Amino acid sequence: MIVGSYAAIGDSFTEGMGDELPDGTPRGWADLVALGLAAAHAAAGGSGFGYANFAIRGRLLGPIVAEQLDPAIALRPELLTINGGGNDIMRPKVSVASTADRLVAAAERATAAGIRVALVSGADPTRHLPLGPLIKARGDALAVAVRERLARTDIAFVDNWSDARLTTLDNWSVDRLHLNARGHARVAANVLAGLGVEVPPAVHAPHAPGDDVARPRTAEYWRQYVLPWIGRRLTGRSSGDGRQPKRPTLQPVELPTEL
Repeated sequence: MIVGSYAAIGDSFTEGMGDELPDGTPRGWADLVALGLAAAHAAAGGSGFGYANFAIRGRLLGPIVAEQLDPAIALRPELLTINGGGNDIMRPKVSVASTADRLVAAAERATAAGIRVALVSGADPTRHLPLGPLIKARGDALAVAVRERLARTDIAFVDNWSDARLTTLDNWSVDRLHLNARGHARVAANVLAGLGVEVPPAVHAPHAPGDDVARPRTAEYWRQYVLPWIGRRLTGRSSGDGRQPKRPTLQPVELPTEL
């Protein structure tokens, strides 16, 4: 797929949390996909590739669709990736069928505007999380439901949730909930492959932490990550409260010289 512009909507997964640049800015798989798409566009003789990213951490699917979809469509990108539902399936109650319906409806709204769409599922962190089996069952069901609904459409589906390689701890940051640089690079490769685009060398993240990354012991992990997360859920707060999209307009993508 050769396109000249790309936009992404979603939550922390698409924002790039866990793959921070030295200045603290999240990079992530969508930025790497933009890099791969820009390289393919340039190789085909194109110029002026544009990339926007509206994703904000902590967002449920409802706010993603309500706050991000229309601004993304208004940019008229040639490609839009949609991710959402990961925070929904971690709530006490969720309708998997309704979540799948809303994801596909959002994708169909964009395709009706003449935009190519790919639905991108999050990776599966549940081997390393409290209540992991419950969340995994919901994630498995959501992947199946989305795939079934998309069977009647031309919308692409990149199912990272079912990628067994992404379930291992070396792909996850210290909080065990967000992918690290290696995990985001793996997702980017999955998305580009799903779009039929060559994965350039720069997509692979050589600075990704390995298995020796310092990880807190169980009690410290709960204190630093799990209890604050529960506290936000109980008080209706989100880690993304007050945040703005990191890239709300189509901006140029700078290609590394090795490309």
